[in-house]
Amino acid sequence: MGTEIHEQSVLVHRDGRAGRIVLNRPGALNALTHEMVARISAALDAWEHDDAVELVVLSGAGERGLCAGGDIRAIHRDAVNGDVEPTRRFWQDEYRLNARIARYPKPYVALMDGIVMGGGVGLSAHGSVRIVTERTRMAMPETRIGLVPDVGGTYLLSRAPGELGTHLALTAATIGPGDALLCGLADHYVPSDRLGALVDDLAAHGLDAALARHVGAAPDAPLARQRRWIDACYAADTVEGLLSRLSADGDGDGSAADAARLIVANSPTAVKATLASLRRARRLTTLEATLDQEFRVSCHALTTPDLPEGIRAQVVDKDRTPRWNPPTLAAVTDEAVARFFAPLGDAELGLAAAAFGSAMVR
Repeated sequence: MGTEIHEQSVLVHRDGRAGRIVLNRPGALNALTHEMVARISAALDAWEHDDAVELVVLSGAGERGLCAGGDIRAIHRDAVNGDVEPTRRFWQDEYRLNARIARYPKPYVALMDGIVMGGGVGLSAHGSVRIVTERTRMAMPETRIGLVPDVGGTYLLSRAPGELGTHLALTAATIGPGDALLCGLADHYVPSDRLGALVDDLAAHGLDAALARHVGAAPDAPLARQRRWIDACYAADTVEGLLSRLSADGDGDGSAADAARLIVANSPTAVKATLASLRRARRLTTLEATLDQEFRVSCHALTTPDLPEGIRAQVVDKDRTPRWNPPTLAAVTDEAVARFFAPLGDAELGLAAAAFGSAMVR
């Protein structure tokens, strides 16, 4: 199996033609820490110019999932203590890694088995080969904790067919493998009991031969049957407008009304900032420019009361009764939303400018 480079939270080794990255915090659903981001980045650096490594394979240890997202307990601690710099530095390096994965010059194969949420989406859905299984449960759940989809999530969701991405972002809903494929968040379906053989064949025979041997037919995509009301309702210009459409839509099975209830339960501020982020992301032409925008939005979210309160309610105390401030959509002003997009001055992420400069040099 090759020589181990790193142990602990990320296992990195060479396996035949493949460089293997295994997220190794199964007890925490492989939640992503700053140290893990650094180790993954170092592995990609080492393999980029190593001719013995033809492709990279990302997977998660344990049976529950690839990655449940960033370590939001650490984010909560920073927000409560008023020391946001550790979180800002973490996001800087995490977003840079997301952009690196999207531009990686070798095939980057992400095994999106089990739970794949938040930061786990950022590690996988920007890869060139994204594989889901029947156990895949994917979500961008940020609005539930007072945050806005990040790690390139607004880039991906704003480019999903119709208004599917808007629906997923505002509701924080979890989807399965068929819907992940439908929304452009994944490329191939492989049954979970064939993942071991797939990895072996990737190492022994390379990408094309392994995919040809193991990829199966795409499973059912429930969202495909809901496109009519999703596209019609979420095309509204405001959150209040789309909620009105959702509540009035007679879709037959109550799905539209259920979506409205999910949105209303989430942070009013985060929901409005998320809709604005998605609409703006549609007009941005690159992932790097979108990550720059997300960094601004995330940094401003760190200064709002809803982020620590949302994490407290969902993860720390788990009482599931967040006290949002302000508590209603009507109380969230246009000026409050606009503040999320205010420039950060010298603290800007600057990925778009760096990518442009790199392109000019080439």
